[in-house]
Amino acid sequence: MTNHHDGGCMCGHVRYRLEGPPLIVHCCHCTECQRQTGSAFAVNVLIEHARLILLAGELAEGRMPAESGRGQTVYSCPECRVVIWSHYANPKIAFVRAGTLDEPQTLPPDIHIFTRSKLPWVEIPHGAQRVEAFYDRKQVWPAASLARIEALAHA
Repeated sequence: MTNHHDGGCMCGHVRYRLEGPPLIVHCCHCTECQRQTGSAFAVNVLIEHARLILLAGELAEGRMPAESGRGQTVYSCPECRVVIWSHYANPKIAFVRAGTLDEPQTLPPDIHIFTRSKLPWVEIPHGAQRVEAFYDRKQVWPAASLARIEALAHA
């Protein structure tokens, strides 16, 4: 299995690499993600920002609302405007849009969040982990990811 995942924007101006495995992968069904993506949900790969390597291009920075009310900083291609990743409360953790990966099928969601606003025609796979809003990280994240986030807090 590869130790990295590459991706980029629609026009090819931006290329990036995720170095190592994600902390967790969310499928977010909140109304803000629906509006921002123009779709039923957003799939975000959470990874330490230090493990997110910009290989080519530059990014435009902007602000968007978030379900939390605190907003998010988004980074998009200045040419095609595709959002590549965002930062919420902690700038050390990037939320990479899984659809911008070259092989998004390799990182399926670990959990479906904000399912209280899931569109009625979206079917979450049987047995998939889901929560109505958000969750307690210590109850959901794998032990290795918890250790990585703890190390990040002390870095």
